[in-house]
Amino acid sequence: MGIRSALLGLIASCLALAVSPAMAQQAATPPVQALNAAPAAPDGASAAEYIIGPDDVIDIEVVGQPDRARAHVYSDGTIQMNLIGKITAAGKTTRQLGAEVAAALKAGGYFASPIVNIEVSSYASRYVTVLGAVRSPGLVPINRQYRLSEIMARVGGAAESGADYLIVRPEVGGEKRYMIDKLATGDQSQDPFVTPGDKIYIPIAEVFYISGSVNSPGTYPMKTDMTLHQAIARAGGLNESGTDKGVQVTRGGKKQKLDASAKVEPNDVIVVRERLF
Repeated sequence: MGIRSALLGLIASCLALAVSPAMAQQAATPPVQALNAAPAAPDGASAAEYIIGPDDVIDIEVVGQPDRARAHVYSDGTIQMNLIGKITAAGKTTRQLGAEVAAALKAGGYFASPIVNIEVSSYASRYVTVLGAVRSPGLVPINRQYRLSEIMARVGGAAESGADYLIVRPEVGGEKRYMIDKLATGDQSQDPFVTPGDKIYIPIAEVFYISGSVNSPGTYPMKTDMTLHQAIARAGGLNESGTDKGVQVTRGGKKQKLDASAKVEPNDVIVVRERLF
């Protein structure tokens, strides 16, 4: 017995030496801060978990039982179950609600140690509204955290007639404008998380008219901070006889000659002149 006890003591000492450095390293590592924090979740819930709300439909399963129950979340945030009656579901994650249902079933004496799984089968309470010049406008349910770029991808992106920016109007606070190309190329501040109830709107792009010595005269959508030089390029560039010197622009009913570096304004009528020689 003495030899066996000594061997067990030696093994325990080796394990302690192996584990202690790893534990010390883990304790010394500071937590990583999120670059773009999301809205706070309920106590005990991950920020990425869906929060149940009114008009959602959920499926309730007791592990080991053959049948599932389906429940509609009423406008007051509650659901009705056969065995335990009314219980509040809104404002909780599926994990939190599952734990509460399990506790109620156990307290009622229906199961000794039930395990309850809950899934949302129809998302109706948390959504954003996307309108304007997009390919598939409408309500977009959000079952997790979504960035603005992800919502735009779900509606097919901006239509060809759309502006190069979008407007986000939250339920609380002022509206903000975001450049569409910055959603993919900018930093996280240019591609924020959306919030349930947000309204996202892409206006129809304002236009300019261009004619004269360009390869493709016509009507074109404006881009933010567009110059006359860029407008000429949008119209196929100068033809063989064209010049970008002294471009004639009719603006507000008045004609003027501008340098090609001047900014285009909505409804400008641009005429590109021919070279004298």
